[in-house]
Order: sequence, then structure tokens, then C-alpha cells
Amino acid sequence: MKLGMVGLPNVGKSTLFNALTNAGAESANYPFCTIEKNVGVVSVPDERLDKLAEMYHPVKFTPATLEFVDIAGLVKGASKGEGLGNKFLADIREVDAIVHVVRCFEDDNIVHVDGSVNPARDIETIDLELVFSDIEIIDRKLDRTKKAMKGDKSLGEVVDFLEKLKAHLEEGKAARAYQMTDDERAMLADTPLLSLKPVIYAANLSEDDFRNNIDTNENYKTVRSIAENEGSAVFPICAQIEAEISDMDDEDKAMFLSDLGLETSGLDRIIKQGYSLLGLISYLTAGEPEVRAWTIKKGTKAPQAAGKIHTDFEKGFIRAEVVSFDDLMACGNMVAAKEKGLVRLEGKDYVMQDGDIVLFRFNV
Repeated sequence: MKLGMVGLPNVGKSTLFNALTNAGAESANYPFCTIEKNVGVVSVPDERLDKLAEMYHPVKFTPATLEFVDIAGLVKGASKGEGLGNKFLADIREVDAIVHVVRCFEDDNIVHVDGSVNPARDIETIDLELVFSDIEIIDRKLDRTKKAMKGDKSLGEVVDFLEKLKAHLEEGKAARAYQMTDDERAMLADTPLLSLKPVIYAANLSEDDFRNNIDTNENYKTVRSIAENEGSAVFPICAQIEAEISDMDDEDKAMFLSDLGLETSGLDRIIKQGYSLLGLISYLTAGEPEVRAWTIKKGTKAPQAAGKIHTDFEKGFIRAEVVSFDDLMACGNMVAAKEKGLVRLEGKDYVMQDGDIVLFRFNV
């Protein structure tokens, strides 16, 4: 999973990126501190994997990973090449989902590129640049499709849809806010629209907001309302808090978060939101050589899941030996789980479930 972190200059984006990834990206109080994208890879916390490691004492321990991309700050006119706009748009095309960091804190010592804190305006600024870029893409696709219609009248349905979507975009609305059918989504399969990418809004609040009551922050309420209206995810975060806990050990981190009334870190919450937003789950493989988590889409069948390990596994798939994590933990070991009939033999039509522990049988 690759998440692109975007936001206007000086909203706390690079501070948050550094805290979440410990990647050491430059962070400073001036616009365009981030010019080249910064990339950080983090392990996905999974208690199930930890417990399997305790059971098997594997030689190798491999959690799932998440890639964060800290993308250059954006200003108005980016779709026309203003600022670092072309670079921004190119980098954002490569990610699976967008983490849009929105400034919701007041601080006279940290300048805002537009002179004041206004989350609705800031969100609109970035959305419009994505929308303007998408309009150009739709225009080009419309031209190609209309020309192709001369030899294939069935493309008229595609043209109708594209014209409706273009009208929606011209109203300044993101493509993700357009209610598409599955057939319409299929029509855009080869059209990488930026404003169609799933969004997680990270509302960057102050530490005082967390120590008091985040729901009294009007800026945060604005971001939450915008997210709800377009079906996007949103969560409050404090980049400064994340920076403080990034170097703490687990015990001190838990105490610090508890003092603020938080159960988990910002990284854990982003990962949870990302998996949910992109429809992802993890299955597990376990044994003395290695304990490992594999990330797949919900609805993936066993042969395709096996293909994540190696293409030969999918080509020569015979069956999958599956036990749920909870059943294995209840039994204490794989032998006991088999004796109780909890290890199932599943075929090519089996749909993988989150937390499945699997041994694939194949023949090539």
C-alpha cells in the first residue's frame, strides 16, 4: 500500500511524515521545503504476527509494509505548472490513496501560505488543482472516444458518461464525489483520475486540543463535515505529538498516549484507515523458516492470493490448507487444530478471509 501525503505548504505535512516514518525528511518553516518527494517504508503493526512468532520462533519475521510518500507542497495554479505543480501531479499519480494533511491549529509563529487558517479553503485549493488536471484528461479521452465512435456506435454510452462526469468536474467537484456505477468505473479503468483517488483527511491539531476537547475545534469540525459529505475518511492527529513519541519505547509511548486519552498512535490509525479505505486484508503464513503477513484485496480467491507469494503458486494451485488465527490460538498449535478438524482444505473458489493462516499446495 502506497499513501501519498499532500497538503499546502506549512501545514505540518513533513513533520508528520518524519514522525510516522523516522525518515528524516527536511522540515522547516518556509514554503516548498519539500521539493523532491521523500519516501518512507514502515512495518504494519500486527499482534497476530507477533503471537505466531512466539509460537514458531521463526528464522525470519516479515510484517506487511506501508509506503509513505511525502509530496511537494501545492499552491493555486499547480495544474498549470505553478510552483511545483507538475512535480506534485506526477508524484500523486503513483500512489494508491491520498493522506491530505489539513492545518486546524492556530500558531502565529508558523506562517500560512494564504495568510490564515481556513481548512475549507485549503481543501478546495488542492481539490481544484486535481479536478482541473482531471478535466484535461477527460477532454482527451472524450476526443479519442468520439473519433472511435465512427466505427463503433456502442461507445455512445461511454461518451454520455464522460460528458456527465466532465460537467460534474466543471462544478469544482472531485470525481470521488460522483456516484458511479460499477460499469462506469470500468469505463475509467485506463483513465487515472487524480480526484478519484481515495482520501484520508489528517486534521492536524495542537497538543492543547487533545488535552482539552478536540470537538471544540471548529476547524476540525469543518474538515469532518467535508469528509462525511464526500464519503472520505478523517481522523484528528497532532504532528507535534507524533514527533514527540516517535523516539519513545513502547511503554513510555503507551503512557503518553493514555494521558492524552488516545489508545493508538497516529501511524496505527492511518494504517487502519488505509486498509479500510482501500478494501485490504492480510493473510498469514507461518512456520519455523518464516512468519509473514501478505496484503491482498478483500474478495481475493485462494489461487490469486497464492500468486502474491510466487506466480508458480497460482499457476500450479492445487489447494489451500487454512486455519483461522483465532482457532489456532485457541488450540495452541497446528497439530491440535488438525486433530479438532479446524484446518480446512479449500479449493480454487475459496475467498480469503482476514487472519487466515495458509499453507498453499501447488504443482508446476
